[in-house]
Amino acid sequence: MTAANRSWGPSAGAAVGLAFLGVFFAWPLVEILSRGLVDVGPREVADVLGRPSIRRVVWFSIRQAVGSLLLTLVVGLPLAHGLARYRFRGRRVLRALIVVPFVLPTLVVASSFDALFELVGVESLDHSLTAILLAHIFFNVAVVVRVVGGFWGTLDPRTVEAARVLGAGPWKAFRAVTLPQLAPVLAGASLLIFLFSFTSFGIVLVLGGPTRATVETETYRYAISRGELDTAAVLAIAQLVMVGLLAAGVTWMQRRFGFAERTRSVDHGLVVAGVRRRLHLAALLGLASVVLGLPLAALVMRSLEVPGGVGLANFRGLWSNSFNLPASPATGLAHSLQFALAAAAIAGVVGLVAARGVATGGLGGRLLEWLAVVPLGTSAVTLGLGYLLAFTVLDFRRSVWLVPVAHAVIGLPFVLGSVVPALRRLDPRLSEAASVLGAAPARRFSAVEWPLIRRAFFTGLGFVMAVSVGEFGATSFLTRGKDSFTAPIAIFSLVTRPGEGRVGQAMALSVVIGAVVAVLALVIELGRNESPTVL
Repeated sequence: MTAANRSWGPSAGAAVGLAFLGVFFAWPLVEILSRGLVDVGPREVADVLGRPSIRRVVWFSIRQAVGSLLLTLVVGLPLAHGLARYRFRGRRVLRALIVVPFVLPTLVVASSFDALFELVGVESLDHSLTAILLAHIFFNVAVVVRVVGGFWGTLDPRTVEAARVLGAGPWKAFRAVTLPQLAPVLAGASLLIFLFSFTSFGIVLVLGGPTRATVETETYRYAISRGELDTAAVLAIAQLVMVGLLAAGVTWMQRRFGFAERTRSVDHGLVVAGVRRRLHLAALLGLASVVLGLPLAALVMRSLEVPGGVGLANFRGLWSNSFNLPASPATGLAHSLQFALAAAAIAGVVGLVAARGVATGGLGGRLLEWLAVVPLGTSAVTLGLGYLLAFTVLDFRRSVWLVPVAHAVIGLPFVLGSVVPALRRLDPRLSEAASVLGAAPARRFSAVEWPLIRRAFFTGLGFVMAVSVGEFGATSFLTRGKDSFTAPIAIFSLVTRPGEGRVGQAMALSVVIGAVVAVLALVIELGRNESPTVL
């Protein structure tokens, strides 16, 4: 470690990150473990997990996650290959649009497919496995396109060309040359997709209904609807075990991917020329339009439906509280935006300091890198349940500030995932030269490092804000009255209660949130360097 790095205090940076996650992530999880293993007892835990109904829930959770993974790869790999292979005008805008579904609130995704099923006359797909799988493809395809496709575009095509010259067909060349190079990145992306599908909440809750339950939705129902916190804690523990194992795999894959990304940074995309390439690109764009565009188009159309035709009545109704909610939907949206800014500020400060400790290695940095991945796949419902149990002693759970803190915990992996690779790419000789010239640590950071990492930093903040605006799982446990009433809570309240006009207003609010998230995604994509580092 260089003198420049020591002066910045990587150990102290890792300690800050570990302290933040220790209080606001590990402690709530420990409370769940204590409730499930100590207060309930091992025998009762075995009894809960041995119930036929719980075994069916666990099996369905795994089955739908595996199905979602396989189908997402089938749809996502052709898109990833096309965006990696071709350079064309608007490619970065298309990449940004593909990211939009990933950062959309899951309730908005569910509402989009509800609207699509109604539009095409297949309402029977509601509360079905097919509905869940389709929504997960829509949600997760960005992981394949951005992570796998971003790396795919940096592979030297001459190796494939050499294989073709030696007589290998397209499939054999891919299997023998390209696939081994993609394997670590593809495995890492697959782990993430499985993780996101296994812990999916809003999509399964709305599209699956009461007959298609996962560990995530059952934890929520036992805690909130039935008040059986002991059973909810046992289910949360079972999920935490799997998430911890998957997080370890993701961290290992990220290290391999980070090395590969640093050693291959040239974009080898081809200019779209000739009929064959244009037809191939047109087919891929058509696939993206169908998979990603149809649900969003259906959502917009449904939001404009009013008695007697088409209009903006659903949007105008957002400013009134005609359905006796804790506050108007517009007020909920304002709260969501305020919480998003606060969450970005918290995650930004903690993430910027902690990233130094992760980037420079050491035991604390490696531990923090693993611990920071866990919130990305940990059930937001589990986190909310942990807050409900942990902060009762201090009565902090009634504080409105606990909502943005929870959002910051969920968003911190995005800040670290953006900033850490940027720090690892820095040439340490730059800081050493500044140190030799007498620059103080703060001056070295502002003059040398900050200009090189600021785009990555603001990219992470953008993702934190996008995730915060639509966060529902943890917020549903922490909402206390109108002061913490958010837009996703408003959508869920509207779509789950009977009443004329409620669904239309929920769709209108979903469109507004989707537009906010889309703008954030475009700003993130168009304002950063071309890099396959993070999603």
